[in-house]
Amino acid sequence: MTETSTPVHGTGDDSPVLEIHRLGIRLPDGQAARPILDEVSLRVLPGETVGLVGESGSGKSVACRSVLGLLPDGARISGEVRVADRDVLTMNRTELATLRTRQVAMIFQDPRASLNPLRRVGDFLTEGLRAAGSSAAAALVRAEELLDAVGIRDPRGALRRYPHQFSGGMLQRVVIAAALAAEPALLVADEPTTALDVTTQAEIIAILTRLRSEQGTGLLFVTHDLELASAICDRVYVMYAGRIVETRATDELFDRPRHPYTAGLLACTPRIEPGAPAPRPIPGRPVSLAEAPSGCAFAARCAHAQPRCSEEPPVLARHGDGLAACHRAEEGITL
Repeated sequence: MTETSTPVHGTGDDSPVLEIHRLGIRLPDGQAARPILDEVSLRVLPGETVGLVGESGSGKSVACRSVLGLLPDGARISGEVRVADRDVLTMNRTELATLRTRQVAMIFQDPRASLNPLRRVGDFLTEGLRAAGSSAAAALVRAEELLDAVGIRDPRGALRRYPHQFSGGMLQRVVIAAALAAEPALLVADEPTTALDVTTQAEIIAILTRLRSEQGTGLLFVTHDLELASAICDRVYVMYAGRIVETRATDELFDRPRHPYTAGLLACTPRIEPGAPAPRPIPGRPVSLAEAPSGCAFAARCAHAQPRCSEEPPVLARHGDGLAACHRAEEGITL
């Protein structure tokens, strides 16, 4: 079942910039007992920020890399990944190159992994612009404008520097500038603030929010930080063991989670309010790719589990204004 709720923010255009429909990714036989992604469906509208949250190993990064056609070697793929109503999974190399340079941009967790340490920042920024047809002079001017837009002081001087001469926060700004060079319709951010201090994190989020508002860019924001997701996302998808287990508008998700895993993630989040309870970790450990539980993948860690949960996988079904994959979703979850 696919999600159909209306975004809080948007441009008035109801056509998704991204629509993933029942995406399945399974490694060759003998390499994994369960799919990396299992019937994953999500969408992002123009001007909307959609969160994808879950613990490490839940499949978040694989899902967002699929948007660029970056898939595991030898994997069996099913479903669709549509960008601007074209299926990425059927594109040839030339079409994928165009997709990656003009329609979709990605910001990775570690900005230093995105740049060649032996090349100047100016070379990194102008390369894509020149490949898109800009002259060397025009590309240089545009690169300087982009650095200024993301808050880099002395952008002209910054173009002549090497990656090691920037702090992590400044380098992430450079990567964001590069991602925005082609004015993409969709921006995929894979935990872009994880390695940054809180102040720099806030500055990066402010930049992304402003650019989304000004340009109407759709943003798929991947994170394990639910507080951060609550601050910037219009809707949130929660992933566990390669599946979407819950999705709904952000406010409703945080006020009344329907899945025990979502409630567990919220209970793990430290709070600074007077009298707030101490964080409570989710017991047990996430399901590995070597394990294939017969029922709900979260049942072994769930305080609400019943015998049925270990035998019958729950279907992602509508509950209220969202979807949840839990046999007891209608009962309400206690944090």
